[in-house]
Amino acid sequence: MLNLATLLEDSARRHPDRDAVVLGTTRLDYRSLDALANQVANLLVSRGVRPGDKVALSCPNTPQFPAVYYGILKAGAVVVPLNVMLKAREVAYHLTDSEAKAYFCFEGTPELPMGAEGWKGFQQAAGCDTFLAITAGPVPQHAPEGAELLTSALGEQPTSFDTVVREATDSAVILYTSGTTGHPKGAELSHANLVLNALTCNRQFGVVDHDVHLVTLPLFHSFGSTVQMNAGLGVGATLVLLPRFDAGQALALLEREKVTFFAGVPTMYWGLLGALARDADVDVDAIAARLRVAVSGGASLPVEIIREFRDRFGVQVLEGYGLSETSPLATFADPARDPRPGSIGVPVWGVECRLVDEDWNTLEGADVVGEIAVKGHNVMKGYHNRPEATAEVMRDGWFRTGDLARRDEDGFYYIVDRAKDLIIRGGFNVYPREVEEVLMTHADVSLAAVIGVPHDSHGEEVKAVVIPREGAAVTEGELLAWGKEQMAAYKYPRIVEFVDTLPMTATGKILKRELAARP
Repeated sequence: MLNLATLLEDSARRHPDRDAVVLGTTRLDYRSLDALANQVANLLVSRGVRPGDKVALSCPNTPQFPAVYYGILKAGAVVVPLNVMLKAREVAYHLTDSEAKAYFCFEGTPELPMGAEGWKGFQQAAGCDTFLAITAGPVPQHAPEGAELLTSALGEQPTSFDTVVREATDSAVILYTSGTTGHPKGAELSHANLVLNALTCNRQFGVVDHDVHLVTLPLFHSFGSTVQMNAGLGVGATLVLLPRFDAGQALALLEREKVTFFAGVPTMYWGLLGALARDADVDVDAIAARLRVAVSGGASLPVEIIREFRDRFGVQVLEGYGLSETSPLATFADPARDPRPGSIGVPVWGVECRLVDEDWNTLEGADVVGEIAVKGHNVMKGYHNRPEATAEVMRDGWFRTGDLARRDEDGFYYIVDRAKDLIIRGGFNVYPREVEEVLMTHADVSLAAVIGVPHDSHGEEVKAVVIPREGAAVTEGELLAWGKEQMAAYKYPRIVEFVDTLPMTATGKILKRELAARP
């Protein structure tokens, strides 16, 4: 019997007056955060949400995210976190596919109108009955007209709640991921998956009396939610939230809030070093004196950035590897064994890894390249309502990641290539086929191939190679603007190349490697 929400509840009992989350001048202690989550749970029960029901959440890094997240769990329901950059039709798809009964959505800003997009998406999802708009303050600024406000709905809801106890194998969270083909699929993660992964994170990082995390990773992503929110709140840490990464703001918070723990994707480390070079007023020695742990994931961190960060901030950046389907942590650098820049480390406690060929045969020997397969407490239950897709990637408890790697003679793993054609833009996964299918709905597009091209700050940029329909006069600018309206900000192509033909195999498969190799 288990519930992921006990991570918060236990810390609220032990450290009720300690700051749990900080955003600007707002400081919410553990007692208050737990009470707010209890109100959310009472609200959901009053609206007919039952154990096992799915409840979606679109929210940036604000105190409301953990309050709603753990409130959903306390009610025995399943959290479905959604990327805040999704457009209306993408929201509708996720609500419908997950069978969400209710949807909490932040009101958004003029620059990122997630409330408006979420409201339109909700209205297209017939099975979702409840929409609750989360506002930044007591007075709504950008909440959709006609939407019920969470602050009003909570009203006189009690601040105490008896958390619904679930089986360890019951689903706690559904994280959407596309793999590399088709529509996004929901990876079902159990309470045991996520509790054990949070505990494993703390085993890797070491637990001290009071860590202070700077949380710039989005909490709707598995990296931020497990490595920082679940793991951090589970040991009474303070989470200093930054809704959108800005290197200058991050440096200021590292100094002012006396941060001890930072996690980010490679572009964030690149940004911090650049901002440090521009801001002579930052007391880097004070930051370095307190910074205890620096973690990187999402893509390989260049060795030169690791070295420069260590020189300036006095801490070795530790790299790990995981996916939504593995909760996410699967491997991590082992500080006791001389962490190796460029390596994703070794399997974490309770997890096994091996390299396999296309037929699941284990590949032995140092530096032999194969696909990483993972087995352990972290592996998902499967893809929600997709038994065939689950069977393609899981066998006898093993999950094949689709990522190619090699293993050195000491057991350290190194990523060789991302699976198939997956693009990683600024730490976010972009799945070419999903983008291609959207482009193909444009009246002037005959055929499209989407690839990743190198980019200095984002790692990769999204490029579309398009064969226009005969007689079409669409321009690059027009297609880019249309794509921006149709897709989340991290997905839509920033580069379009028009061509007459695409390189293909005899069976009609587009040779994307040839496209990527073009100057």
